Amino acid sequence: MLASFKGKTPRIPASCFISEAAYIMGDVEMGEGSSVWPGAVIRGDTPGGHHGGTMTIGSNTHIEDNVTVHFTKSIGDRVVIGHGAVVEAYSIGNNVLIGDNATVLAFCKIGNNCIIAAGSMVKEGMEIPDNSFVTGAPATIKRAISQKQLEMLDELLAFMPPLIAEHKKNLEMG
Repeated sequence: MLASFKGKTPRIPASCFISEAAYIMGDVEMGEGSSVWPGAVIRGDTPGGHHGGTMTIGSNTHIEDNVTVHFTKSIGDRVVIGHGAVVEAYSIGNNVLIGDNATVLAFCKIGNNCIIAAGSMVKEGMEIPDNSFVTGAPATIKRAISQKQLEMLDELLAFMPPLIAEHKKNLEMG
């Protein structure tokens, strides 16, 4: 479901897949080929917190089932936010995986080519540099992301467009 808030309505390209059971409200702009899955909530009522403005979600970015995104200013291209994650980060770079059930609190900045492991809790205001592998509760930077992890993220991202096409086709068939 798409909903307006204070006169702002989400802007979603036709190439995106938005589940009928997802909820996107307010000042949200999505890039091409992105997806939002059942139970996900994206609240564009306070993008960037007190900074205001539009919440932008990049191209080929995928918000999986039961994710909550709120307070966020920008999510880059080629991002996967795993099932059940709660994301209030100020910004997320490109080519990032936020694992299932991870929590990323307000004002965090996540660089490019990062993985936040499943179940991690990234504390408020943490800045994560490019190419980092982060895990734990509270989360710490464990090491640089490995080539194997980058390849795994590429495989996951390659899996999404055909899945989106199948779901869009299924919706058209009723």
